[in-house]
Parts: sequence; C-alpha cells; structure tokens
Amino acid sequence: MYELKTLLPQFDIKLPTCMYALKNVSLSADACARNNTSNGVDSICNGNLATTATSTSNSSQPPCVLDLDILSAQVQKILKSSSESKAIIVRQDKVLQQLNELKAQLAGIRSTLGLCQKGPQHTNQYVGKNGGLREEPLHDVVINGHPNFIPYALLALKNAWKDLFTIDIKTFTHSTMADIGPDAREFEKKLAAVPVNESIPKINVTLIWKNCEHTEMISSPTMYVPIYGEVNIIRYLGRVGPAEYRYEDSPLCNEIDAVLDICYQLLRCTTAKSRANMIRSLNNRLQKQKYFGGNEMSIADIGVHTSLKRMPAITEKDLTPALNEWRKRAQLVTMI
Repeated sequence: MYELKTLLPQFDIKLPTCMYALKNVSLSADACARNNTSNGVDSICNGNLATTATSTSNSSQPPCVLDLDILSAQVQKILKSSSESKAIIVRQDKVLQQLNELKAQLAGIRSTLGLCQKGPQHTNQYVGKNGGLREEPLHDVVINGHPNFIPYALLALKNAWKDLFTIDIKTFTHSTMADIGPDAREFEKKLAAVPVNESIPKINVTLIWKNCEHTEMISSPTMYVPIYGEVNIIRYLGRVGPAEYRYEDSPLCNEIDAVLDICYQLLRCTTAKSRANMIRSLNNRLQKQKYFGGNEMSIADIGVHTSLKRMPAITEKDLTPALNEWRKRAQLVTMI
C-alpha cells in the first residue's frame, strides 16, 4: 500500500507531577498474559480457568471458550489485593457509618419536635371508590392560614366525619404572627375537643397560623405545590375522605361543583349587592331539597355552611327561609 509521510513529528511528552499517580492494578495480569502467549497457551493466571491449547498447525480448531464467572472472580481478586482498593473500601465503610449516625441524629431531632417517625407516606390508606382514581397512601397535609380567615371547614369536616374518617389536626403559630387572637384560640380548643379515633382511616393535618394572604394547603412533601382557597381544600379532602362524601361517581357531581364555585365567589364578594346575588343563587340551587346534595349531607353543604360562617356580615335576615332552615340542619352535623 501507499505509505504516507508522518504529518506530526514525534514529541517527548512530559507528564505533570502535580497529580496523584495510581498503581497499575492490572500489571500482574498483563505479565501473566504475556507469559502465557509466549508459551502458546491461552489461560488466566494461577490456572484457575479451564484452558485450551492453541495449535499453530491446525487453524480450523475452534477458539478457547472463556468462563466469564471465573474471569470476574479473578478480576475482583486482583482489585482487592491492591492497597489503593483496600483504602477505598475502608473510606466507603467510614462514610456509610457516618450516614447511619446522621440518620440517628435526625430521628432524635424529629422525636424532640414531636414529628412523626415514619416515612413521607404513612397516613392510613383508605380503600374505596374514588371516581376511578387509583388509591394511594395519603401524605400529611400542611395548611397555612391567617387568624382573620379561620378555616372552619376543618372543624366542620372533623365533626361530620368523626364516625367515618379521622382528621388529626395539630396547630402551630408562625413567627410572623405575634398573637392569633381569641377567635383562633377558641377554634383550636374546639378542634382539640373532637376525639381522634385511631381505628378508622385517618389523615394528618398541620395547621400553621401565618401572615399569609390566602389559605393554602401543601399536599406534596417533595415539592411546594399549594392549593389555594378553603373551598378547594374542601374539594381535596372530599376526594380522599370517606366514600359517603366522595361525589365523583354521583349524578349530582356537576351540581355539587357548581355550589362550591358559588361559595368561592361568595367569599370574595366586596359589596352587599354581590353577596345578595350569590345568596340568591344558593337559594335557587337548594330549592325544596333537604341538603344541597339531595336528602344526604355532602361536601357542598360543608362548603356553604363554613363560607357563611366566615362572613359575619351575612345574618339570618339576609337569608331566605329555606336557607335558614337548611343552616339549622347543617349546624347539627358540623357543630359550628
């Protein structure tokens, strides 16, 4: 073939002396391979691998078959015999021991703070219909609320579900709040008065009094994805709560959602005229029914009752006779 001239001349490359040099752990294997090749035998050092003599006279003989398991064992043996490899193993064991000590310290901190010692998904799983959704263990829920906008829905649901589903609520005060006020303290007492039944499905809720503009709920422990608004929090709890209050499979699903939408707008009304329009809409939805969801109380009733509780400007005189009668029935269930 045509021989090409060398385009790049030969240079003497000087290796840097500032880097740590590792020993060649495969040096013994290379020497062994060279010795075996000179003897005309394909084998692994120490003769631990089945060998086949290589015949130079018969080129049609099939090649040697290597046992990969034995080859892997030999490589591991060579690596372990190296002092550098032993040092790495020692450092790895030391790091694992330090991680175990750190885990024990974190568990002690959680115990001191009164936090749950279980994993992120530990609330009791409730098996039942959920609109075709796949059942998952419930995460603990964190709700940030301002004392001026007390989330009465938590107390209403806790009372309404006391024989079906437990909402275990613990309250804390953020550093941004100097004083939560008498109404919030009374609300905390009523929450604590409702017993927690450990024998039924449960969800843990942490309520933090905080100087925030909106009531917000964080349901994901791994990323900050808040759910804004008390009505939307009711929707979420209604989907993970007892089957009797899950309305996705109900023929009144759209009606219940419409009532909750009216509650959302009612809480944001700034004039008496707009509030009167929302109350008229609620009265038209109720008509002559016992509850907004028919003859049984539903999430819609929880939403309307707690929304009216949040708005002291709306009195009995502002409500129609049908709404006042309904409110008395809802009060017997929600206890607020």
